[in-house]
Amino acid sequence: MNDTVNKIALQTIDLEARSIQALRRSINSDFEKAVQIIAECKGRVVVSGIGKSAVIAQKIVSTFNSTGTPSLFMHAADATHGDLGMIRPEDVVIVISKSGESPEIRVLLPLLRNFGNPLIAIVGNTNSSLAKGATYVLDTTVEAEACPNNLAPTSSTTAQLVMGDALAVCLMEIKGFNSEDFARYHPGGALGKKLYLRVSDLSARHAKPTIKGSQTIREVIVSMTSGRLGVTVVVNESEQVLGIITDGDLRRMLEKGTPIDSLTASDIMTASPRTIHPDELAAVALDIFAQHHISQLVVANDKNYCGVLHIHDLMREGLI
Repeated sequence: MNDTVNKIALQTIDLEARSIQALRRSINSDFEKAVQIIAECKGRVVVSGIGKSAVIAQKIVSTFNSTGTPSLFMHAADATHGDLGMIRPEDVVIVISKSGESPEIRVLLPLLRNFGNPLIAIVGNTNSSLAKGATYVLDTTVEAEACPNNLAPTSSTTAQLVMGDALAVCLMEIKGFNSEDFARYHPGGALGKKLYLRVSDLSARHAKPTIKGSQTIREVIVSMTSGRLGVTVVVNESEQVLGIITDGDLRRMLEKGTPIDSLTASDIMTASPRTIHPDELAAVALDIFAQHHISQLVVANDKNYCGVLHIHDLMREGLI
């Protein structure tokens, strides 16, 4: 049983992989012109399909929207019942179909021609009505469906999806769509936070535990406790960072048995601690925490003390 299942799964993956590789032949002048006309579009990209192709169309719309290409989904069956009203003169239309001959597609084609919008076909039959009626044809013909009966859309929908991704990525490059743009469109979740959350957004929530180098260990403990961060920062009279004292430093001091009354903050501090600028991304702090196996970072602008960032701050934001 297991051998049979594994064999079928591997055959499916291999067949769909070949379908994707075959798309290389479709990266031609029509593909280039399709990318160009979408990049220059002053309106939206309206993507349509029927059946499983409609599901792929929705995914492509989602990818376009999140990567800087405004898009709308129009179900081919609903188009003739009022949804054609979403198409504006400045829009580009993409229709996705394996056969290019679905009844809904055949009905839709002359209506789209009347609108006069550029029509891009993502189609698995270059002799179909859809291909012949399109301005540009992106060929997604596949060797066979992965389905044992060669019926259920599998390889064909995979090819459609990859073709949509190829368009989206090319458009990102042309438009100069970068990580800051991505963050603007993805503010939710851990991914968005990694792209926009700054160190200052987190450190500003805390008090700034501070101590002078000449102050006593008892005063260090009070400062550390008041900040509730397990740390206090040693500064000079100009509020510039000299060092840091953590609860670990206190434990090591006690293990040595040195009389507390004879020590000051400067005696037990770690001089020149690792710092991070308040404008840095929180994701950068995460890398520093991991690389140096520490749990606190001093936030400083040059050497001017701004606050403390704790690894728990990143945990609370779901970055870890």
